[in-house]
Amino acid sequence: MTVSLEELRNSLATYLGGFDRQSIAASNLKHAAVCLTIMPSPAETAEAALLLTRRAPKLSSHAGQWALPGGRIDEGETPLEAALREMREEVNLALEPEDCLGQLDDYETRSGYVMSPFIFWAEDVKEMRPNPGEVASIHPVPLGAFNRPDSPEFITIPESDRPVIRLHFEESNIHAPTAAVLFQFIELALFGRVTRVAHYEQPVWAWK
Repeated sequence: MTVSLEELRNSLATYLGGFDRQSIAASNLKHAAVCLTIMPSPAETAEAALLLTRRAPKLSSHAGQWALPGGRIDEGETPLEAALREMREEVNLALEPEDCLGQLDDYETRSGYVMSPFIFWAEDVKEMRPNPGEVASIHPVPLGAFNRPDSPEFITIPESDRPVIRLHFEESNIHAPTAAVLFQFIELALFGRVTRVAHYEQPVWAWK
């Protein structure tokens, strides 16, 4: 499946306009913002791509994994301000509030966070580069790469009665919480389907 930038922007405007976002208010949880950033495909076509990163190998948690830019919201910041700051800090991409197309559902992680996902539109990405302290590499991935018949996969584990979600990507896997947020985006962006993901579980190693 090939999705052009123009087609995606038009469809997302429609889908997000009618999207009933579900938020989580929990004073005992930390709050983080994550970024789903749409940009031109690096192949210089009209195809839309989504920005993924590989986390730096020396990070204290989840080193080397596929991720979306994002991080904890600082005191005094709004979630949107935090998302924009994290984009600048991690991949040197300076976006403005008006580049935000909307939000997806909050997702509660086993490690004690509420993640608020923002969808951004970024056409000028020539200054983008990874911050080596946080990001090993950046990957603009054509959206069609996520439309696979073998993905997502739902796994049963003895530690939880909720299904663990993971996405197959290239020769590896993307795990929740990133997989849950990404799956909701794919369902909405590619198919116009409102799919809730709060009930999807994370692998046990991500519970810390």
